[in-house]
Amino acid sequence: MSKIFLIEDDQAIISAIRLGLAKWKYESQAVTDWEQVLLQFETYQPDLVIMDITLPVFDGFYWTTKIREASTVPIIFLSAADLDPNAIRAIAVGADDYVTKPFSINVLISKIQAVLRRVQPDLKNLDLLKFDDYQLNILTNEVYFKQQVVKLTPNEALILKLLILNIGKLVSKTQIIQSLWQGGSFIDEGILNVNLSRLRKKIKPLRLDQRIVTERKRGYRLLEKDEENN
Repeated sequence: MSKIFLIEDDQAIISAIRLGLAKWKYESQAVTDWEQVLLQFETYQPDLVIMDITLPVFDGFYWTTKIREASTVPIIFLSAADLDPNAIRAIAVGADDYVTKPFSINVLISKIQAVLRRVQPDLKNLDLLKFDDYQLNILTNEVYFKQQVVKLTPNEALILKLLILNIGKLVSKTQIIQSLWQGGSFIDEGILNVNLSRLRKKIKPLRLDQRIVTERKRGYRLLEKDEENN
């Protein structure tokens, strides 16, 4: 299990990130003493660091420089805006990647997976999202069920990924549209409905289509295995 160290002081952001990391089976820890950041980092020995820029005592650039004096651990910066000069500076001082605020947790997870895949190429299971008897390969956009394989489009795979990560819970249309927008494509409710329809049709042979239920005017939900039989 990979360990992620959060050098971030916004408790709402910390909670959201840690919740997202937990869903992907990552262990995480956040800084608790801003006078002892390096000591906590060295004690925890993380596989990756998420670094904010504006922090108590010293900023993220300072801590990145200090970490780089002793470690090559991957660092992903949280930057305030697209094309922010801070993002360029972050890369210059040793960051491996950055995510702009406000950000989708799923985008951050994808960045983490990509960076860890580069530095730990043996972690092939990072590509597989498992649920019940199914597996979704988030790199190839393929769904596996027993001996069957179904190929999805990137949008269809992202929709299914969101539903899996929130299995049993409502995922609003707004949440899905915002996540799809991160890929740079124009997405509205009409296009979302078309993608959902195509997704259901493709996964029907896997007997998975009936587990995606529509909650009128609200969104969609992937049923838990025991719910399906009720």
